[in-house]
Amino acid sequence: MNSPTPSSPNLLHVAKFTTAEQGNASVHVGVVENQQLERLDLNADYPSLSAILNAADPLATAHSLRSGSLVSMADVTWLPPIDQQEVWAAGVTYKKSQTARMEESETAASVYDMVYEAERPELFFKAPAYRVCGHEQPLRIRADATWNVPEPEITLVLTEDLRIVGLTIGNDMSSRDIEGENPLYLPQAKCYDQSAGLGPWVTLLPVLPALEDIRVHLRILRDGEVVFEGKTAADQMARQFHDLVQWLGRDMTFPGGAFLMTGTGIVPTSAFTLAAGDVVDISITPIGTLRNSIVQGS
Repeated sequence: MNSPTPSSPNLLHVAKFTTAEQGNASVHVGVVENQQLERLDLNADYPSLSAILNAADPLATAHSLRSGSLVSMADVTWLPPIDQQEVWAAGVTYKKSQTARMEESETAASVYDMVYEAERPELFFKAPAYRVCGHEQPLRIRADATWNVPEPEITLVLTEDLRIVGLTIGNDMSSRDIEGENPLYLPQAKCYDQSAGLGPWVTLLPVLPALEDIRVHLRILRDGEVVFEGKTAADQMARQFHDLVQWLGRDMTFPGGAFLMTGTGIVPTSAFTLAAGDVVDISITPIGTLRNSIVQGS
């Protein structure tokens, strides 16, 4: 586990994890602070992470459930910080993403150019909770694709009434050759088993940081060597977080809340594709680092 962001009284990292206790895998919720993991005492009012997120004040609620019981981080398996919420994603929110999507397909270039400039954003369903992988869990590249990339994305944590209560890190895995063949193939390029990464935890925030302070760093390692690296920040987005949420909530309800990936501003060159065995590290300030190995579909 990479070291978490230094603790601050104005934020709190809330994680889901399992431990092996008496031969049974038990799911827990805890807070990560000062590189220590403290178990939360869940109760009838707040029996799950999603219940904490939907509290009137999630940050205060999480603090009120602290048990003082520390758990060795070396002994846990990290789970994606999601219960039954849906994961949605926004596309073409950075100029870099617009350029990359236009390069994928000459026939669809005008489509991506128009959506970048349009009032209505591109929003699409990414994954149900069961297709989401957490920190140090493998993500997949499709067996029927030849050009696969990770997409590091600032991800908004939304309540059922679509309040932004925190942030997490998202990896919107994409098969660029499938999408480039025809934009109508977007669901197949984006939605499949192990195609979405979230984690390592939810960072609860009373207010969002300044956009220039939400910084994204992607590193892809192959055989221990960095084969691609890129950086961006939220102030490079052409869309505002609250505007994306407002569009997502039009004529839709989200029992329990939702996660919204907000698009990528880091795109590997057209000569690069992921390979089985690669390791993808996405670090976002002030959250931490999400790490996933890559496996090949069969």
